[in-house]
Amino acid sequence: MVSSLYLFMAVNSLILILCFHLMMINSTSSTQLLCDDNESSALLEFKQNFVVSQHASDDPFAYPKATTWKSEGEGSDCCSWDGVECDKDTGHVIGLDLGSSCLYGSINSSSTLFLLVHLQRLDLSDNDFNYSNIPFGVDQLSNLRSLNLSSSRFSRQIPFELFLLSKLVFLDLSQNQLKLQKPDLRNLVQKLVHLKRLDLIQVNISSSIPGTFANHSSLSFLFLENCGLSGEFPTDILHLPSLQFLSVRNNPDMTGYLPEFQETSPLKLLVLSGTSFSGGLPASVDNLHSLNEMDISSCHFTGLVPSSLGQLSQLIHLDLSQNFFRGQIPSSLENLSRLTFLEVSFNNFAGGAMDWIGKLTKLTHLGLAHISLKGEIPTFLTNLTQLDYLSLEFNQLTGKIPSWFMNLTQLTSLALGYNKLHGPIPSSTFELVNLELLYLRSNDLTGILELDMLLKLKNLTHLGLSGNKLSLQTDTSFNGTGPKFKVLGLASCNLGEFPNFLRNQHELELIKLSNNKIPGKIPNWIWTIGKETLSLMDLSHNFLTGFEQPPIVLPWASLRYLGLSSNMLQGSLPVPPSSISSYFVENNRFAGNIPPLFCNLSLLRVLDLSNNTLSGMIPECLSNLGNCLSILNLRRNNFNGAIPEACEVGSKLKMIDLSQNLLDGPVPRSLTNCTVLESLNLGNNQISDTFPFWLGALPELQVLILRANRFLGAIDRPGTDFDFPKLRIIDLSYNSFSGKLPLGYFLDWIGMKSIDEDNFTYMQTSSGFATQTYKLYDNYSYSMTMTNKGMERVYEKIPGIFRAIDFSSNKFKGEIPTSIGSLKGLHLLNLSCNSLTGHIPTLLRNLTELEALDLSQNNLSGEIPWQLTEMTFLESFNVSHNNLTGLIPQGKQFDTFQSDSYEGNPGLCGNPLIRKCGNPKETSPPPPSTSEQGQDLEPASKFDRRVVLMGYGSGLLFGVIIGYIFTTRKHEWFVKTFGRGQTIKTSEQ
Repeated sequence: MVSSLYLFMAVNSLILILCFHLMMINSTSSTQLLCDDNESSALLEFKQNFVVSQHASDDPFAYPKATTWKSEGEGSDCCSWDGVECDKDTGHVIGLDLGSSCLYGSINSSSTLFLLVHLQRLDLSDNDFNYSNIPFGVDQLSNLRSLNLSSSRFSRQIPFELFLLSKLVFLDLSQNQLKLQKPDLRNLVQKLVHLKRLDLIQVNISSSIPGTFANHSSLSFLFLENCGLSGEFPTDILHLPSLQFLSVRNNPDMTGYLPEFQETSPLKLLVLSGTSFSGGLPASVDNLHSLNEMDISSCHFTGLVPSSLGQLSQLIHLDLSQNFFRGQIPSSLENLSRLTFLEVSFNNFAGGAMDWIGKLTKLTHLGLAHISLKGEIPTFLTNLTQLDYLSLEFNQLTGKIPSWFMNLTQLTSLALGYNKLHGPIPSSTFELVNLELLYLRSNDLTGILELDMLLKLKNLTHLGLSGNKLSLQTDTSFNGTGPKFKVLGLASCNLGEFPNFLRNQHELELIKLSNNKIPGKIPNWIWTIGKETLSLMDLSHNFLTGFEQPPIVLPWASLRYLGLSSNMLQGSLPVPPSSISSYFVENNRFAGNIPPLFCNLSLLRVLDLSNNTLSGMIPECLSNLGNCLSILNLRRNNFNGAIPEACEVGSKLKMIDLSQNLLDGPVPRSLTNCTVLESLNLGNNQISDTFPFWLGALPELQVLILRANRFLGAIDRPGTDFDFPKLRIIDLSYNSFSGKLPLGYFLDWIGMKSIDEDNFTYMQTSSGFATQTYKLYDNYSYSMTMTNKGMERVYEKIPGIFRAIDFSSNKFKGEIPTSIGSLKGLHLLNLSCNSLTGHIPTLLRNLTELEALDLSQNNLSGEIPWQLTEMTFLESFNVSHNNLTGLIPQGKQFDTFQSDSYEGNPGLCGNPLIRKCGNPKETSPPPPSTSEQGQDLEPASKFDRRVVLMGYGSGLLFGVIIGYIFTTRKHEWFVKTFGRGQTIKTSEQ
């Protein structure tokens, strides 16, 4: 009993001694952790330089850490302050984490921050430093190993002093407005040799990636997204032994290829999207055993997708979209059992069986757009119950929308547009209550769609029903809440009025009500929808007549696209806000002058006022818009006076069409500043000038139309600097040009010598834009009017393959130069109604692509060369009213021409004329009078024209042009129904 008591007392004594010892240790440690007074003062003074503002940080969990710092009393030890870390042995501040601390202000080189010379870790990310420089004094923090200044609104050049921080292992300067140019990326790589993590997202580097990066054997994380990189990516970087995370996305000028991957590669993330990487995906990709994410979308990869890709068992995210892969998508991908994201859209895949996708039951995102899927919507989708995103757009799917879609209850995005689906929209579709996006656009869907059905989808923000045969029934008295749309496409929905539910749509960013039957005036309440958010409004192709009360300036502060074309709108032009980029009001009845406020539209890229009754002079101030404006179309109005000096140095104008107005005076010399100009149409005006040879200096000019004006004189070519290097369409008809045909130009017009038979594109300019909600691919097609087969034809689109010369109805004389036979790409040649003499050159036989040849109403003599029968595409031939003699060639195309091709040539004989060769009793019509030969033409405005519309509806395409499908005979479009090509359009809601 006693011994037990002694034992108990002894144990208690030991415990007391131990506790005392621990207290002493803790006391000693506390003493050591006391903050240095100078460093404490430095921190407090640093804090005083900033204002605390919740708007300074984007992180929803941000809070002002420094507000708890105290200078005296309890909590005055800076080592206990929020965000401050001290060395356990010395008490010096070695870490400062003020990330997402709501700090607003600036830092300069005299900041007390740089007195913390023992700092090893500094995080100032997600604050607002008011676009100040990174201070030069940063080099005083020579012990820094980690520096994070991301998303903190720093700007300008990164100082060289930062590169003196030679101990840096972690550097993050992303999401600012910084430049890395002088010094550049090469300097950074040379100086900071211990880096393991480097993040320069959105830093403006504008150079290539130095190959010396491959020497950084410790580098495990490299992010160089959206940096303006160019040149070829050094493939040795992909062989770095420690590299786990690599992203260089959104550097479109950077090229590269994927090397053979090493078996020891530790890569977990590989992102190359939005670059110009090309070549194939190597079979050795299966060596990337640790890969979790591969995104190589929007590149230029080609070839087959290797089946070895299916061996990447750790893969969760795979994006191969928007490349040029072909063949079958390998079924081995069914082994990627962890995959949640699969995107293969917009490639050249051959479709085929894809039932294996049904085994990827963890998929939440599936993109199968534009991969040649055929047949009905595949039933394997029923297995993918976790899907929240599904796109099957731009395929050849047929049949009806299946009712089993209602079983995919997690869907938030369903895109079935641009297929051949038919029938009504099943009511079960509107049971998908989580839907935020529903695109059914451009199918053959029919039936009546009640507004009440749509109102069930309370989360719906994106709805695209355009381009079907649906009838949307709206309740004019509806005043409910319903979905809050951001994107609303109701084009071609048989609407007969503005839907009343639009009154409550204050968050709209895009609305399309085009191609409906909406009559009357635009109501006043429309100005209130999306007042702060609306960026696209399209009311084109309706029966609108005006505005109930037009505002002085349209009230949508963010409006970038306005489409009012093809209505019956009257009055003055509506003035858009300064944010406008594309302005379409063609084919209306607008009158009056162009308002002066248009001169302030500095962001305007496309201006189409064609086919109205506008008048007055074209404002001189339009030249102020040249640094942004690429399309100027004022065709078919009543503008008068001289053409203004529309081009300044740096002009971005690509297409100018001022045709069919009352403009006079000379062609302005300032057009030489339009160095990217591709099409110039000044036809059908009253311009008085000589041939503007100086336009030949424009390096991109392809189309020049001066028809039906008052040009005169010879066509001279004064030097080699004016040779029109890309010209392929020229129309000088109905003027008073004289002298000989331009031999020198015929020799130098190389754009007409090429046979570009595979160029199934149209002349157009892209001027789209992107918002956080949608992307608009805005393709504006050029148009023109030319005479073909004796009729004036409107080409609403100009094919890239088309080459033409029309010098008709002038006063040219002399012989046809044999050099014209070198223009082998020509499809149309019209020299009619001049005073040309001599023989028809035999070398015209070389124009093997020619489809229309008109030499009528001249003074040509001799025989028609039989060699012209070799022109097997010739479908229109006219040599009437000349002095030709001899036998008309027979065979091939010449057997198809009628007698009116030869009339007015007393010396011609043989089929198809009644006059047979060797029969002198045959009579012939009297020779043409002088006026018939085109010497005294009536003014162009009185000329009796027949107009034939050719091609498709003008101008604007919403979306990516996916492809053109031409008929087997590639030339048939030219002389018959031009424009049989089919286009596929995206983003048209």
